[in-house]
Amino acid sequence: MKFSHFFIFFVMPLLLMGCAATRPITDVALAGGGAALANTLSKGDPAITAAGAAGGVLFGEGLNYVSTKQTEKASLEGYEKGRSDTAKQQYWFLVNQEKDRDQQQESIRYYEIPIPEQKIDGVILNPTTKYLRIEE
Repeated sequence: MKFSHFFIFFVMPLLLMGCAATRPITDVALAGGGAALANTLSKGDPAITAAGAAGGVLFGEGLNYVSTKQTEKASLEGYEKGRSDTAKQQYWFLVNQEKDRDQQQESIRYYEIPIPEQKIDGVILNPTTKYLRIEE
């Protein structure tokens, strides 16, 4: 391949594209490469050169499709991992909250208070035991 073909098919499209998105750059570069390769192999036949450019664009679009699918898959996996992490955080929050409550209950004591049989306003109340809760 001559230097002029390389400049026309590879460098010039990239210079004209500037800092655009990668999809057009990939399409132009692969179309130029396909055209240059087809032009060289067909010894300048314009139909084959055009077919080579079209093949390069199709190949570029295939690469972009695969890249997009991988990006979408990674995004979905990240989203699901975030949901999973949120559920785990909520679970551990509840577990720790329960532990704190159990530790607080260790400092709670109950004292028995026996209440004897009583007669109030002519009503006889049976003896019972009441519990007094003490938190320290």
